Amino acid sequence: MDSCLLQDSPATAAARYVRFGPFHIDQQRQQVFRNGTQLHLQGKAYQVLIVLLQKQGEVVTREELRHALWPAGTHVNYDANTNTTVNKLRQALGESTNKLPYIETIPRRGYSFAGTAEFSDIPFPATKPEDSLALDTIDPDLSHQTRARNTSSRSKLPATIAVTLILGMLLGATAATYWISHFASQ
Repeated sequence: MDSCLLQDSPATAAARYVRFGPFHIDQQRQQVFRNGTQLHLQGKAYQVLIVLLQKQGEVVTREELRHALWPAGTHVNYDANTNTTVNKLRQALGESTNKLPYIETIPRRGYSFAGTAEFSDIPFPATKPEDSLALDTIDPDLSHQTRARNTSSRSKLPATIAVTLILGMLLGATAATYWISHFASQ
């Protein structure tokens, strides 16, 4: 395999394929895949990802992102748009507080790609997801279905408890009525 790790190499900018973690990117088609499933990552979020990958381990300043994303003379709120774009990218990559992030915020300076990316001119071999990976990493749709079932089960729990309590009270009232009527007549 003719791949190399990015370290300011001109081959990285020209390489068609990029791989990091469960993600594969085809730069020519501008497509991003997670475990073989295509993500809908387009426009500025895709551009930010590519800029960060090409300078992995380095700080990409907000100014560098501004120049990469908007042509000179464009009148937009760069700070707000940059924040929104980076947040969309983080969402697409599935970053959350319980996972190690790929995009590290460098306070008052910019962002850095915190993973290790490989670049190649030929496609990377398909890999099977590890059984030990989280469900949402393997198949986000399956994970969503599982969460929906769990949520559905959890929403039925209070109703089940309420019905059990009411049946218990009715049974107790019936037993008390029988007890009182049986011993009251004696």
